[in-house]
Amino acid sequence: MNVPNSTTDQSALLAFKSCITFDHPQHILVTNWSSATSVCDWIGVSCGKRHYRVVALNLPNMGIGGTIPPHIGNLSFLSYFNITSNTFHGHLPSELARLHRLNVVDFGVNNFSGGVPSLFGNLPKLQYLHLANNSFTGSVPPFIGNISTLESLNLRFNFLEGGVPEEIGYLPKLKWLRMQFNQFSGSIPPTIFNISSLELIDFAHNMMSGSLPEDLCVFLPKLEFLRLSQNEFDGRIPTTLGECRELQILSLSYNKFSGFIPKAIGNLTLLQILYLADNNFKGMIHSHFLLLFSLVRV
Repeated sequence: MNVPNSTTDQSALLAFKSCITFDHPQHILVTNWSSATSVCDWIGVSCGKRHYRVVALNLPNMGIGGTIPPHIGNLSFLSYFNITSNTFHGHLPSELARLHRLNVVDFGVNNFSGGVPSLFGNLPKLQYLHLANNSFTGSVPPFIGNISTLESLNLRFNFLEGGVPEEIGYLPKLKWLRMQFNQFSGSIPPTIFNISSLELIDFAHNMMSGSLPEDLCVFLPKLEFLRLSQNEFDGRIPTTLGECRELQILSLSYNKFSGFIPKAIGNLTLLQILYLADNNFKGMIHSHFLLLFSLVRV
C-alpha cells in the first residue's frame, strides 16, 4: 500500500506546473518549481511543520494560466488554495472533492467555465468559496447548502442563471453572500432572511423579482450591507427594515418598489449610503431621515 507523502505532493504540483502557461518564458516558477529542491521551498507553497505536507497554495496575480489537472486532488493536506487574478480556464476537476481539508478556495478573476461543481458540497471544512469574475454558467447547485461551515460565498460577475437555491438559507454560519452581476431570476428564497449571521447580501444587477418579506430584519441583527439594485423587485419596503440597526449601506434603486418609504429607515443611525432612486414610491422623504447624520451619499 502506498502512503501519500511529500513525494506525492511534489508529483501533483509538477503535474500542475505542466498544465500552467506563463506570461513570459523567464517566469520565476519555471525554475523555482523544480524537483531539485524541496516542494516546501517553492514560491507560493507552504507546508505543515509536522508532516511537511503541502497545506497552502497561494499564487494570486502571478501572471500564470492554463488548467487545473486532476492530480491536484492528491494534495490531501491542502487547506488553502488561492489562484485569483490569473488567466486559468476550463472546467474545475472533480478530483477537488478529495481535498477534505480545504478551508479557503479563491479562484476569482480567471476564466473558468462550465457549471459551479456540486463537489464543493462534499468539502466539510470549507469556509470561503470565491468564484467571482469568471465565466461559470448554469444554475447554482443545491448541494451548496451542504457546506455547513461556509462563511463567505462569492459568485458575482459570472453568467449564472435560474433561481437562487433555497438551500443557501441552510448555511448557519454564512456572513457574506455576493451574487451580483449574474442572470438570476425569481425571488430571494425566504430561508436566506433567516440566517442570523449574515452581514452582507448583494443580489444587484440580476433579473430577480418578487417582494421582500415583512419580517425582513427580524432575524438579521448583524446585517451591514443590503444591495438589491437593478432588478425587478416590487411591493412595499418592509417597515421592519428599521430593525437592521447595523445597516450601513442600503441600495434598492432601479426596481419597482412602491408605496411610502417607511420612516423606520430613520432609525438606521449607522447608515452611510442610501439609494432608493427609480422606483415607484409616493409621498415625500420623511423628516426622520434628517436624523441620519452618518449619511454620506443619498
